[in-house]
Amino acid sequence: MKRTLRILALLIVLAAAVFWLVAGANLGFTVNNQPKTIVDPVTGLEGTAYENVFVPGVDFLSVALFAAGVLTGASFLFRKTGTKITSQPSHQPHQE
Repeated sequence: MKRTLRILALLIVLAAAVFWLVAGANLGFTVNNQPKTIVDPVTGLEGTAYENVFVPGVDFLSVALFAAGVLTGASFLFRKTGTKITSQPSHQPHQE
C-alpha cells in the first residue's frame, strides 16, 4: 500500500506536468475564456468575442503537487510489510 500511494503520487505529478506543458504552459492562473478579436464583415468594425478554451496555469500544477503531497504523506501512515521480527528467547537457563 505504501509503495502504491507513492507511485500514484508520482504519476499524478508527471501527468499534470505533461498536460500543463502540452496544453500551453501558462505561467499565470488557469484560463477558461480567451478574447479573440473579430472584424465585422459588413461595417469593418473590430469587436471582441470570447472563445471557450482551457489553458491550465500554475494553480493547476500547485493543486496536482498538493494532491501528490497528501498521497505521499498518507503513505507514511502504513507500516512496512514483508519483514517479520520474531522474538525468541536466546538465553539458556543459568546453571551453577
